[in-house]
Amino acid sequence: MYVLIGGAGLVGLSLAQRLIEIGHTVAVIDINPTACRYARDQVGVMAFEGSAVSTEVLLEAGIRKANALAAMLRSDALNLAMVTLAKHYGVPHILTRMRHADFAEPLRLAGANHIISTVDLAVSTMVNAIEYPQVESMMHFEQGQIEVLKLSIANNCYVVGRSLAEIAQDAKFPTGSLIIGYQAHPHEDLTIPNGSTVLESGSTVLVATKPGSLHQVIDFIEGCK
Repeated sequence: MYVLIGGAGLVGLSLAQRLIEIGHTVAVIDINPTACRYARDQVGVMAFEGSAVSTEVLLEAGIRKANALAAMLRSDALNLAMVTLAKHYGVPHILTRMRHADFAEPLRLAGANHIISTVDLAVSTMVNAIEYPQVESMMHFEQGQIEVLKLSIANNCYVVGRSLAEIAQDAKFPTGSLIIGYQAHPHEDLTIPNGSTVLESGSTVLVATKPGSLHQVIDFIEGCK
Protein backbone atom coordinates (compact mmCIF):
# COMPACT_ATOMS: atom_id res chain seq x y z
CA MET A 1 0.00 0.00 0.00
CA TYR A 2 0.99 3.61 -0.51
CA VAL A 3 0.50 5.43 2.81
CA LEU A 4 0.69 9.19 3.23
CA ILE A 5 1.42 10.59 6.70
CA GLY A 6 0.84 14.20 7.68
CA GLY A 7 3.39 15.19 10.32
CA ALA A 8 6.96 13.98 10.80
CA GLY A 9 6.96 14.21 14.58
CA LEU A 10 7.76 11.33 16.91
CA VAL A 11 4.44 9.54 16.36
CA GLY A 12 4.37 10.16 12.61
CA LEU A 13 7.91 8.88 12.09
CA SER A 14 7.39 5.90 14.40
CA LEU A 15 4.32 4.97 12.37
CA ALA A 16 6.28 5.42 9.14
CA GLN A 17 9.10 3.20 10.42
CA ARG A 18 6.71 0.42 11.37
CA LEU A 19 4.87 0.58 8.04
CA ILE A 20 8.16 0.42 6.14
CA GLU A 21 9.19 -2.65 8.16
CA ILE A 22 6.06 -4.55 7.14
CA GLY A 23 6.47 -3.72 3.48
CA HIS A 24 4.43 -0.60 2.72
CA THR A 25 5.51 2.41 0.68
CA VAL A 26 5.39 5.53 2.85
CA ALA A 27 5.66 9.27 2.36
CA VAL A 28 5.50 11.97 5.03
CA ILE A 29 4.67 15.67 4.78
CA ASP A 30 6.02 18.25 7.22
CA ILE A 31 6.76 21.98 7.21
CA ASN A 32 10.03 21.41 9.07
CA PRO A 33 12.95 20.83 6.66
CA THR A 34 15.03 19.19 9.40
CA ALA A 35 12.26 16.69 10.13
CA CYS A 36 11.94 15.90 6.42
CA ARG A 37 15.69 15.38 6.09
CA TYR A 38 15.68 13.05 9.10
CA ALA A 39 12.74 11.11 7.64
CA ARG A 40 14.65 10.56 4.40
CA ASP A 41 18.08 9.83 5.86
CA GLN A 42 17.22 7.90 9.01
CA VAL A 43 13.80 6.35 8.42
CA GLY A 44 14.10 5.78 4.69
CA VAL A 45 10.79 7.24 3.58
CA MET A 46 9.90 9.86 1.00
CA ALA A 47 9.44 13.28 2.59
CA PHE A 48 7.73 16.35 1.16
CA GLU A 49 8.46 19.73 2.73
CA GLY A 50 5.44 21.97 3.12
CA SER A 51 2.00 22.17 4.67
CA ALA A 52 0.04 18.92 4.86
CA VAL A 53 -3.14 20.93 4.28
CA SER A 54 -1.86 22.52 1.08
CA THR A 55 -3.50 21.03 -2.02
CA GLU A 56 -0.32 21.64 -4.03
CA VAL A 57 1.84 19.73 -1.55
CA LEU A 58 -0.71 16.92 -1.21
CA LEU A 59 -0.90 16.48 -4.98
CA GLU A 60 2.89 16.51 -5.24
CA ALA A 61 3.03 13.83 -2.53
CA GLY A 62 0.65 11.66 -4.54
CA ILE A 63 -2.55 11.86 -2.53
CA ARG A 64 -4.58 10.70 -5.54
CA LYS A 65 -2.81 7.33 -5.49
CA ALA A 66 -2.69 6.93 -1.68
CA ASN A 67 -4.35 3.80 -0.32
CA ALA A 68 -4.34 5.20 3.20
CA LEU A 69 -3.63 8.49 4.95
CA ALA A 70 -2.75 9.23 8.57
CA ALA A 71 -3.24 12.77 9.89
CA MET A 72 -0.72 13.21 12.71
CA LEU A 73 -0.44 16.99 12.76
CA ARG A 74 0.10 19.23 15.78
CA SER A 75 -3.54 20.32 16.21
CA ASP A 76 -7.01 18.83 15.82
CA ALA A 77 -8.00 21.67 13.50
CA LEU A 78 -5.15 20.86 11.09
CA ASN A 79 -5.96 17.15 11.25
CA LEU A 80 -9.60 17.95 10.46
CA ALA A 81 -8.51 19.94 7.41
CA MET A 82 -6.24 17.12 6.21
CA VAL A 83 -8.97 14.52 6.69
CA THR A 84 -11.39 16.69 4.69
CA LEU A 85 -8.91 17.02 1.82
CA ALA A 86 -8.09 13.31 1.90
CA LYS A 87 -11.80 12.53 1.57
CA HIS A 88 -12.07 15.03 -1.29
CA TYR A 89 -9.25 13.32 -3.18
CA GLY A 90 -10.77 9.89 -2.68
CA VAL A 91 -8.36 8.29 -0.21
CA PRO A 92 -10.19 5.08 0.80
CA HIS A 93 -8.76 4.67 4.29
CA ILE A 94 -8.27 7.72 6.51
CA LEU A 95 -7.14 7.71 10.12
CA THR A 96 -6.31 10.58 12.43
CA ARG A 97 -4.98 11.39 15.84
CA MET A 98 -7.30 13.40 18.09
CA ARG A 99 -6.48 15.35 21.23
CA HIS A 100 -9.86 16.83 22.21
CA ALA A 101 -13.12 14.87 22.21
CA ASP A 102 -15.01 17.85 20.73
CA PHE A 103 -13.43 17.00 17.38
CA ALA A 104 -14.64 13.39 17.30
CA GLU A 105 -17.88 14.05 15.41
CA PRO A 106 -16.43 16.65 12.99
CA LEU A 107 -13.59 14.26 12.13
CA ARG A 108 -16.05 11.43 11.58
CA LEU A 109 -18.27 13.60 9.38
CA ALA A 110 -15.22 14.76 7.43
CA GLY A 111 -14.44 11.18 6.49
CA ALA A 112 -12.08 9.69 9.09
CA ASN A 113 -12.44 5.90 9.22
CA HIS A 114 -10.44 5.61 12.44
CA ILE A 115 -10.04 8.26 15.15
CA ILE A 116 -7.39 7.60 17.78
CA SER A 117 -7.75 9.68 20.94
CA THR A 118 -4.21 9.96 22.27
CA VAL A 119 -5.35 11.21 25.68
CA ASP A 120 -8.00 8.53 26.19
CA LEU A 121 -5.64 5.81 24.99
CA ALA A 122 -2.82 6.89 27.30
CA VAL A 123 -5.07 7.30 30.35
CA SER A 124 -6.85 3.98 29.75
CA THR A 125 -3.53 2.18 29.34
CA MET A 126 -2.14 3.62 32.58
CA VAL A 127 -5.31 2.91 34.56
CA ASN A 128 -5.29 -0.71 33.38
CA ALA A 129 -1.59 -1.06 34.19
CA ILE A 130 -2.28 0.13 37.75
CA GLU A 131 -5.47 -1.87 38.26
CA TYR A 132 -4.36 -5.08 36.48
CA PRO A 133 -0.54 -5.35 36.75
CA GLN A 134 -0.70 -9.04 35.82
CA VAL A 135 -2.01 -8.23 32.34
CA GLU A 136 0.91 -8.03 29.91
CA SER A 137 -0.95 -5.88 27.37
CA MET A 138 -4.44 -4.80 26.46
CA MET A 139 -6.08 -3.59 23.25
CA HIS A 140 -9.37 -1.76 22.82
CA PHE A 141 -11.78 -2.07 19.91
CA GLU A 142 -14.97 -0.29 18.87
CA GLN A 143 -14.42 2.69 21.18
CA GLY A 144 -13.76 0.45 24.16
CA GLN A 145 -16.76 -1.85 23.69
CA ILE A 146 -14.45 -4.86 23.37
CA GLU A 147 -11.11 -5.41 25.11
CA VAL A 148 -8.48 -8.02 24.29
CA LEU A 149 -6.03 -8.81 27.07
CA LYS A 150 -2.84 -10.84 27.08
CA LEU A 151 -2.43 -12.89 30.25
CA SER A 152 0.16 -15.41 31.39
CA ILE A 153 -0.97 -18.71 32.94
CA ALA A 154 0.85 -19.34 36.23
CA ASN A 155 1.45 -22.81 37.76
CA ASN A 156 -1.45 -22.63 40.21
CA CYS A 157 -4.02 -21.07 37.88
CA TYR A 158 -7.48 -22.61 37.87
CA VAL A 159 -7.38 -23.20 34.09
CA VAL A 160 -4.12 -25.19 33.94
CA GLY A 161 -4.71 -28.62 32.40
CA ARG A 162 -8.21 -27.77 31.21
CA SER A 163 -9.37 -27.64 27.58
CA LEU A 164 -11.09 -24.62 26.09
CA ALA A 165 -14.25 -26.70 25.70
CA GLU A 166 -14.26 -27.38 29.46
CA ILE A 167 -13.58 -23.72 30.22
CA ALA A 168 -16.40 -22.53 27.93
CA GLN A 169 -18.86 -24.85 29.72
CA ASP A 170 -17.77 -23.70 33.17
CA ALA A 171 -20.54 -21.62 34.73
CA LYS A 172 -17.93 -19.33 36.31
CA PHE A 173 -16.47 -18.29 32.95
CA PRO A 174 -17.91 -14.83 32.12
CA THR A 175 -20.61 -14.85 29.45
CA GLY A 176 -19.59 -13.13 26.23
CA SER A 177 -15.87 -13.77 26.76
CA LEU A 178 -13.72 -15.88 24.45
CA ILE A 179 -10.13 -17.15 24.42
CA ILE A 180 -8.98 -16.24 20.90
CA GLY A 181 -5.22 -16.78 21.04
CA TYR A 182 -2.82 -19.26 22.62
CA GLN A 183 0.96 -19.36 22.95
CA ALA A 184 2.19 -22.53 24.64
CA HIS A 185 5.72 -21.19 25.26
CA PRO A 186 7.38 -17.78 24.80
CA HIS A 187 9.53 -19.04 21.91
CA GLU A 188 6.55 -20.49 20.01
CA ASP A 189 4.14 -18.72 17.65
CA LEU A 190 0.76 -17.46 18.78
CA THR A 191 -1.96 -19.78 17.47
CA ILE A 192 -5.74 -19.72 17.17
CA PRO A 193 -6.96 -22.40 19.61
CA ASN A 194 -9.93 -24.76 19.35
CA GLY A 195 -12.06 -26.61 21.88
CA SER A 196 -9.47 -29.36 22.35
CA THR A 197 -6.63 -26.94 23.18
CA VAL A 198 -5.39 -27.61 26.72
CA LEU A 199 -3.92 -24.69 28.63
CA GLU A 200 -0.46 -25.37 30.01
CA SER A 201 1.40 -23.77 32.88
CA GLY A 202 3.66 -20.98 31.60
CA SER A 203 1.56 -20.42 28.50
CA THR A 204 -0.08 -17.16 27.40
CA VAL A 205 -3.65 -16.51 26.27
CA LEU A 206 -5.45 -13.72 24.47
CA VAL A 207 -8.96 -13.18 25.80
CA ALA A 208 -11.66 -11.02 24.19
CA THR A 209 -14.23 -9.68 26.62
CA LYS A 210 -16.47 -6.76 27.53
CA PRO A 211 -14.92 -4.07 29.77
CA GLY A 212 -17.35 -4.91 32.58
CA SER A 213 -16.23 -8.55 32.57
CA LEU A 214 -12.49 -7.88 32.66
CA HIS A 215 -12.06 -8.44 36.39
CA GLN A 216 -14.20 -11.60 36.27
CA VAL A 217 -12.05 -13.04 33.46
CA ILE A 218 -8.84 -12.41 35.39
CA ASP A 219 -10.31 -13.86 38.59
CA PHE A 220 -11.51 -16.96 36.71
CA ILE A 221 -8.18 -17.64 35.00
CA GLU A 222 -6.04 -16.91 38.04
CA GLY A 223 -8.28 -18.71 40.53
CA CYS A 224 -6.12 -21.26 42.37
CA LYS A 225 -6.88 -24.96 42.37
